Amino acid sequence: MPNSVTNTPIGEQDIARLKNIAEDILSEAKKQGAGQVEAAISIGQGLSVNARLGEVETIEHHRDQGVGVTVYNGKKKGSASSTKLDLSSIKEMVTAACAIAHYAEDDPYSGLPEQALLATDFPDLSLHHPWALSAEAAIEMAVTCEDAARGYDEKITNSEGASVQTFEGTRVLANSLGFNHGYLASRHSMSCSVIGEIDGNMQRDYWYTVARKAQGMDSAVSVGEKAAERTVKRLGARSLSTRKCPVMFAADVSGGLIGHFISAIRGGNLYRKSTFLLDSIGRQVFPDFIDIYEQPLLSQAMGSSSYDAEGVATSERHIVEAGVVKGYVLGSYSARKLGMTTTANAGGVHNLTVKPGDLDFVQMLKEMNTGLLVTELIGQGVNTLTGDYSRGAAGFWVENGIIQFAVEEVTIAGNLKDIFQAVVAVGNDVDLRGNTRTGSILISEMTLAGS
Repeated sequence: MPNSVTNTPIGEQDIARLKNIAEDILSEAKKQGAGQVEAAISIGQGLSVNARLGEVETIEHHRDQGVGVTVYNGKKKGSASSTKLDLSSIKEMVTAACAIAHYAEDDPYSGLPEQALLATDFPDLSLHHPWALSAEAAIEMAVTCEDAARGYDEKITNSEGASVQTFEGTRVLANSLGFNHGYLASRHSMSCSVIGEIDGNMQRDYWYTVARKAQGMDSAVSVGEKAAERTVKRLGARSLSTRKCPVMFAADVSGGLIGHFISAIRGGNLYRKSTFLLDSIGRQVFPDFIDIYEQPLLSQAMGSSSYDAEGVATSERHIVEAGVVKGYVLGSYSARKLGMTTTANAGGVHNLTVKPGDLDFVQMLKEMNTGLLVTELIGQGVNTLTGDYSRGAAGFWVENGIIQFAVEEVTIAGNLKDIFQAVVAVGNDVDLRGNTRTGSILISEMTLAGS
């Protein structure tokens, strides 16, 4: 197969060009009377291929760019954006932002972050590993992945297809405090979704792999076989009667549970007083064996960055230590509203990590003994204000530490205050594919509503 790409690789020369454009934006905004200015410019390119039933469905080469500017006229803020980087478009964009700021209301909490907090050290986090993948080679990978899934078991009767995607790009951030920096990053992924059937009962499931560099991805065959294996295991699923029982969240869904905690200590919810974890610093929210921390400077990790979306330097920090909340998740605006200092979380957390325990997946099942293993969550039934939690779930019923049968059409419910306190164990089967890195999480008891 040929191994050429249409697009020229994005490199340091692009960062230099975008930094110059950013300076032009800052200069134009100053000319138009802005007090403080922030500009962000991004470019990216990639290839996306989808195949289904052995045939190519779509091939997309894409190259995108965008620019945004925020100006502060005193405490008045205005923002505008464009997809064009020429000087005429930049001038129009800045004019629009300044006009918005002119008519905006004063907000005493608006403005750029404190200059002393901006990043000045930019270690190489090994985030950019471009993949010279041709469309032909990507098609071959997608077809191989799907073929592995379709050939895994005769119960696999149909397919939703397989996809291969590669992306590389850069984002330059600059502000009138002297910050102007950008870095290169890549992201490559492959996924597969298939349908199985037995006795008229149909199920679907999927699997995916993602990494900064192509060599870090799972093979096409293993992704396809994993998707098929998960699908076959779900065949014959049934509901359960309503009960209270232990619930174990599999590693690839347990990140969502931690995400609800992060949402509850996020600045916006805190200053609006719309969270059940208001004033929770110093409070015991989890059992004392739970540590949750950020690791923003990990090499090649999906959430790594030396600064946040405002340019504030990131660093490793504990959010929860020995079960106690040690810090919130704040950007500059929410920090000022709360009378606090930004935690370098404008734009989100960075490689949020739940300290793993000593038990692997099989040992976690034995620890649970009898209960529900959740492998899929459905719906958005979470109230951050009250902590009430109710979501549709699918997975497997476990007895004596051994999976007995697949489960569907059940709802698991509780209150997040109680759920967090009821964590019994965190597995060492950590899912490293996303920005939240955690193993399986076992809860001692939740309400399960079924048939």
